[in-house]
Amino acid sequence: MMATDPDQTDWTARMRTLGLRARLAARILAASPSAARSAALRSAAAAIRAAAGVILDANATDMARAQANGLAPALLDRLRLDPARLEATAAGVEAVAALDDPVGTLVDRRERPNGLVLERVRVPIGVIGIIFESRPNVTADAGALCVMAGNAAILRGGSEAIETNRALHAAFVAGLGAAGITPDAVQLIGDTDRAAVGAMLAADGQIDLVVPRGGKSLVARVQAEARVPVLAHLDGINHSYIDAAADPAMAKAIALNAKMRRTGICGATETLLIDRAFAAPGPILAALADVGCELRGDAEACAIEPRVLSADDEDWDTEYLDAILAVRIVDGVDAAIAHIAAHGSHHTDAIVTADAAVAERFLAQVDSAIVMWNASTQFADGGEFGLGAEIGIATGRLHARGPVALEGLTTYKWVVRGTGQVRP
Repeated sequence: MMATDPDQTDWTARMRTLGLRARLAARILAASPSAARSAALRSAAAAIRAAAGVILDANATDMARAQANGLAPALLDRLRLDPARLEATAAGVEAVAALDDPVGTLVDRRERPNGLVLERVRVPIGVIGIIFESRPNVTADAGALCVMAGNAAILRGGSEAIETNRALHAAFVAGLGAAGITPDAVQLIGDTDRAAVGAMLAADGQIDLVVPRGGKSLVARVQAEARVPVLAHLDGINHSYIDAAADPAMAKAIALNAKMRRTGICGATETLLIDRAFAAPGPILAALADVGCELRGDAEACAIEPRVLSADDEDWDTEYLDAILAVRIVDGVDAAIAHIAAHGSHHTDAIVTADAAVAERFLAQVDSAIVMWNASTQFADGGEFGLGAEIGIATGRLHARGPVALEGLTTYKWVVRGTGQVRP
């Protein structure tokens, strides 16, 4: 049975078919030993490497079309694969295969006075729908995480990466099949019809959880239309705050890396906050401008570095995903926390300081999925957290938060064992 969608025109019917196949695959996966799932992912990684030429050729086709269509540079960077990035994708699948299996983990155990033994154990969620844009590596990352956590996946990638996604998915499921795992465990909607997204969002009963990975418009549509639970990955309007007690050399290195290492990823810093009492803001702003970062700042920032352009109100609420950085001078950590509360997206925010008390106040009071002390926001990544890969960075407050990997793709159930007890 093929793992891509059948050739039908009614998306409701197509989704029902996909969902039925995924549900059966999920039951098989949930009952399979972790060693079998690990072996299947190692086989999938090997298949990706074996198909490298086909996948890179497909990516070249997507890149040429995207460039002709004027896709933004940040999105082109997300779309582009080269041998090193493809190898990192395969290695990421292997890293997931090596992780501890959360399925069956005992979360809690208690024995009641009447002799009932209650255990709370981790179980797969079931069928996960992932809707994503630009990044073709999500095909492998999401597929690997879902399989290892005992879930089936239905993937719908963006039209800009359609050829790459098809080639990567074909290799991935061929590897699964070679190891005895049904290809229906990871199905790809290999169609650019936007109606497919609507069908996924309405697939209550076929899909248990939807994970959107993309721009603001995609996430807004998912949240507005979904009839199934959503694990949202919102904008990465991330802040780095340089405190008065920051080491100047450290602050400069972190600010440069947090913005310029890769500007198109969700962990990139978009606003730099600098304490008015910090002794050396000039060299930091000059260094950013020297490497080609466009700076948009308040009046004080403009006075410090002549290449800083005047910011407008929208700059404090923008995820640039480009070499553009908003800069504001603030009056201490409380003002920084207030700015982040007003303009942040609850993704990732960092403080640079040698003052432990100030750092702990920042870490405790900033309500974001990831808060950092003396580190670049570019570490906001499942692989960097030792999770192998991530299905997204959840910015909400329920179920899972931050990089969502294996544990975030499980739920739990209560197992109760008795000896004939009846309730009085």
